[in-house]
Amino acid sequence: MPRSWVWLQLLLGWLPVAALFALMFRMAHGGPASDALFMALQLVLTAALLGIAVYRFTQRVPWPHPLRLGFAATHALAAFVYALTWFVLNVLIASIVASILQSIDHGSFVLALAIGPGWGLPYIMLGVWLYVMVAGIAYANGAAQRSAQIEALAARTELAALRAQLHPHLLFNALHTVVQLIPEDPQRATRAAEQLAAILRTALSEQRDVVALSDEWTFVQRYLEIESLRFGERLQLVTTIEDAALAALIPAFALQTLVENAVRHAAAPRVEPTRITIGARRADGDLVVTVADDGAGASAADIETGAGTGLKRLRERLLRLCGSAASLEIESGAGRGFRVTLHLPQRELRAALALADGDHV
Repeated sequence: MPRSWVWLQLLLGWLPVAALFALMFRMAHGGPASDALFMALQLVLTAALLGIAVYRFTQRVPWPHPLRLGFAATHALAAFVYALTWFVLNVLIASIVASILQSIDHGSFVLALAIGPGWGLPYIMLGVWLYVMVAGIAYANGAAQRSAQIEALAARTELAALRAQLHPHLLFNALHTVVQLIPEDPQRATRAAEQLAAILRTALSEQRDVVALSDEWTFVQRYLEIESLRFGERLQLVTTIEDAALAALIPAFALQTLVENAVRHAAAPRVEPTRITIGARRADGDLVVTVADDGAGASAADIETGAGTGLKRLRERLLRLCGSAASLEIESGAGRGFRVTLHLPQRELRAALALADGDHV
């Protein structure tokens, strides 16, 4: 979070306290509202400055589980020290202000004891209350940050597990293609092996969960070259990827999963040519990716109960990265081909990328 936002939140948090103090002074002493407001701002400013020390103190004294008596005693003593320091500091400030106002006539130093007689104990009690407020907020904020970090770590761990499942699946299929080509056409098998090596380097070295579509498309093209060597004219590819879409973000290996799914379930079982159409465009700032084929398709029941796990894993990754903002839509039917559309919100993906970059700094 930018430092300016932190200071803005602190300011907004202390303003209601200042308003409460001003109201209390006005009701207790009367007088101009400006005087009450000036006194309230003075008290809040000194309390906020001392609150920085309280915040750092809470970081050095973590909340114990279970709660211990020594922890409570430590904070009881710290609260009294905070309240006494706050009281003395405001007495000195009030004395300096009063002395400046009277020095013209008398030239003497005036000691203002807690603004008025008999106010020492109430000020100490109020200081203890302020300490409890600041310390409580500090501990609550720390707990919220730790909870967010744990959730982020859990999400990244699950994403890593899903990607770890994806890689062997992809590499096995590519290797199977190379093996099939060896007895049929050794020269094409050699070319396929070179592309497989490039795929292997990318799959093993890529640690990001979010990449630019241009990087993903380069990886998919290598995979498609291997499959084109295998299927020849039986595999017909049509691409409609807009230039503006190449800079957009996409989950790593998401497009590859859709293309591989089309090759395995549409092209592989057929003798006749199969057309696979790959498209990407920007829509309202987000990225829309489509992969369609003219294969045999599948009924709604087959899609629901299908044994394939590629699309299921992709749905899980989208949920972890984007929540409900992303969607994966399937259009198909027996004899009507298969079409998958991804709607990828760029704001959520940029946040996921920024979080990953922060972890690697």
